[in-house]
Amino acid sequence: MESWRERGARIVLTNGHFDLLHVGHLRYLRAARALGDVLVVGINSDASVRARKAGRPLVPEAERAELVAALEPVDFVVVFGEATADALLRTIRPSIYAKGADYSEETLPEAAAAREIGAQLAFIPLVPGRSTSALADLLQR
Repeated sequence: MESWRERGARIVLTNGHFDLLHVGHLRYLRAARALGDVLVVGINSDASVRARKAGRPLVPEAERAELVAALEPVDFVVVFGEATADALLRTIRPSIYAKGADYSEETLPEAAAAREIGAQLAFIPLVPGRSTSALADLLQR
C-alpha cells in the first residue's frame, strides 16, 4: 500500500462477509471504488462470520475471497479473522473507509479506529431487496 500512497493514490477500504455474492455487493463495490483510486476489500474469515451469524457462512472464505477478487472494481482482497476491522484499518491506513448505509458514524464499530488514522468515513446506500439474508431465505423455501 505504501507505493500507492507515495504516488498520491486515494486508498479505499471496505469489508464484509460477502457470502452468497449478489448484485447488491457488486453495486456497493463499484460505488466504493468510485470514491478513490485503489479498492481494498477485507473478507471476514469463516470463524469470524460463524461468531456473528449461526449457520454461516454458506460459502467458504477462500471461495468468497476468490469471487470478490475477480470483480472489476476490486484491486486487493485480504481475509481477516478479527471481530472488527480495526486492525485492518491500522494496517492498510486507507484515505477512506467505506461501509453500507445500514451503519452510521454512531453505530459503526470501527469509527474510532478510522478517526485515529485519519480515514474519511463514507456510507454507501444499499440496493433495496438485495441482501445475502434475503437470498438465503429465498433458497430455503
